[in-house]
Amino acid sequence: MNEAILMSASGADIDFMIHGLYKLNIFGQDVWITTSHVCIVVVMLVLLVFAFAANRALAHAKEVPGTFQNLVELVVELLDGIVESNMGSHAKPFANYICTIFAFILFSNISGLFGLRPPTADYGTTFALGIITFVLIHVTKWKNQSFKTIWTDMCSPLPPWFPLWLPINLISEVAVPISLSLRLFANVLSGTVMMALVYGLLAKIAYVWPALLHAYFDIFSGAIQTYVFCMLTMTYIKQSFGDEE
Repeated sequence: MNEAILMSASGADIDFMIHGLYKLNIFGQDVWITTSHVCIVVVMLVLLVFAFAANRALAHAKEVPGTFQNLVELVVELLDGIVESNMGSHAKPFANYICTIFAFILFSNISGLFGLRPPTADYGTTFALGIITFVLIHVTKWKNQSFKTIWTDMCSPLPPWFPLWLPINLISEVAVPISLSLRLFANVLSGTVMMALVYGLLAKIAYVWPALLHAYFDIFSGAIQTYVFCMLTMTYIKQSFGDEE
């Protein structure tokens, strides 16, 4: 396995690829532990520590809340408000999932600030998120709509007895996880590549001003992409309930 691809420009190495760190042999196949796996574990550990601390703070909530308790309550209310405002009466069963992927994607996107390679700059990560959302969408659809309704919708705009548009509508359904994952992956990877180019080509003068680029690519763009992914997820899930709102 080629662990990394390096480009040399102006005497500097520019490296924005995924590195293989450790190779395992499982049933005769080589399986690599990569930088993406390590960064995902780091992000998950940070989220778990925050979750346990938040749970403890809320379990022992004080009448006059401290700084951390205020922060936790603010985050929970903000995320619950976003889900409820977009999904209405359907919000409650999906609030935990939306809040979880929101936190994971946001922490992943801003992890570049701490010297990590953002896990969301790996298509394997974003595609997995897209597949989970895709499965959830269709489980919800089959649970809340009849086969007749689904078939009619898949044949639309023509009558259900003339399924000429069925292949096109099937392609549009399959495209959902691909479009969701590619949008997130491409935007985060582009920021990662840009910062690698800055540090690789301008290393001698890259001391303070790259902080402004980090503020845009990691914080602003990362937050926007997190919001977009979650908004589209909520929209698709809400649509899977049909017209019963």
